[in-house]
Amino acid sequence: MTTKTPPPRPLDQQICFTLYATSMAITRAYKPLLDALGLTYPQYLVLNVLGEAPEGKGGGITIGGIAERLDLESSTVTPLVKRLEAAGLVARRRGLEDERRVEVTMTEAGRALLGRSGCLNDALLERSGMEGEDLGALNKRIQALHEAIARA
Repeated sequence: MTTKTPPPRPLDQQICFTLYATSMAITRAYKPLLDALGLTYPQYLVLNVLGEAPEGKGGGITIGGIAERLDLESSTVTPLVKRLEAAGLVARRRGLEDERRVEVTMTEAGRALLGRSGCLNDALLERSGMEGEDLGALNKRIQALHEAIARA
């Protein structure tokens, strides 16, 4: 006797598809704004990570630290950082004690560009039709889901 496997749920009932489609929609909404800033979405994320660095520490983060924060491989982050450096938005320097460690800091031009990128949040709020608090609460719930799945 064979047991029949039930068919998968329709895509609209699968949270993985909903999150994927939402991510794609956000990226499409951001694209014209990022194009105007001369950035790709991954470059924007790297600048945001650098923007989170405490100023007292010089604002520097290693390539590995950026990769960890973005849940990416260092080999993916390195070319992003090199392009940002070529654009004058970040500076890289090798560690004095360990030359394998590359520390990245944001330049003044990078900080200014990151400051101008606030329009992305405004665009998302406007397009979503949601209040800032509601969008923030949704973000926290999705973060909790991410953490639970990543721990498992």
